[in-house]
Amino acid sequence: MNMEEGMVRELASGTLPELEATIASLNMTPGWIKRQIPLVWKEMQSQFIPAQWKYVAARELMQQAAKVLGTDLAERRNFVMRNPVPDNDFSILRTIICAYQTVLPGETAMSHRHSSHAMRVMLDSNGAYSIVNGRKHPMDSGDIVLTPGGCWHGHGHEGMEQAFWVDGLDVPLTHLLEPMFYEPHPERWEPVTCEARHSPMRFPWADTVESLKNAPADSTGHFGKTILLDTSLFMPTLTLKVCGWQKGWSSRPYRHTANVVYVVMQGSGSSTIGECKFDWQFGDVIASPGWNRIEHHAGEDSVLCCISDEQLMRWTRYYRHESMQ
Repeated sequence: MNMEEGMVRELASGTLPELEATIASLNMTPGWIKRQIPLVWKEMQSQFIPAQWKYVAARELMQQAAKVLGTDLAERRNFVMRNPVPDNDFSILRTIICAYQTVLPGETAMSHRHSSHAMRVMLDSNGAYSIVNGRKHPMDSGDIVLTPGGCWHGHGHEGMEQAFWVDGLDVPLTHLLEPMFYEPHPERWEPVTCEARHSPMRFPWADTVESLKNAPADSTGHFGKTILLDTSLFMPTLTLKVCGWQKGWSSRPYRHTANVVYVVMQGSGSSTIGECKFDWQFGDVIASPGWNRIEHHAGEDSVLCCISDEQLMRWTRYYRHESMQ
């Protein structure tokens, strides 16, 4: 027995509180103590709440911001959507951040790269584009464009009207796992090597609409017609689905462990998530934390993009789905 072992044995030879104090002095905690945050609990309890962001209000504010702040001063002219819970200033859900972003005709937003995976849902755009690793991708209304982690990317606009879109990234997940890296492009603006209208990084609106027409019916009644946009090779932490709901359609209630952000690409309707009811229209964004009861209703023909961590939940075998009344 060395001196340290002898000292520990002597210190731990008293009462249970004395033993616990000795364990604590060695940066350990006994498994039997009561903790402020327990190690396990009965079922999923998200610290985030259902919430909604209105495009009409955000669009007006972005128009004002564009008058006083250029992309020469703001690397990205965007409004990050903060879920209104304590001690949070950028996450929309546990693994995802979202933002409304805008560029003016003739502007460029400098190129950079970071660990986090990113994607764009284009709302109002004609002539905007994104350069991803030298490939110039159009970003027109309804398009969905990917920016996988580690890829150089910047944005520009060759059209006539201000462009608006929604960004989605897995930044909170990157923070949790800690492999965050960021680097501005050494030339500030990445040179274009080729045009890429057809690319696995871009899902054009016309293709999405056609795919929804040919999509099979949803036999469960939970999701409606749905297509999966394949991101598995480029950005496996973000799942992208697009749902098409006919006027009058209502979902069967359900809950699942995926955290989902809904971006309204077309139409209007309402959703009840947990105890909150949201009336939505074009451009609105809704946050649905995992394991909340979900029910949707389409007031008119609608298309919604769903950004989630479902694929990640499935890969870790944490995914659960449950029908509800």
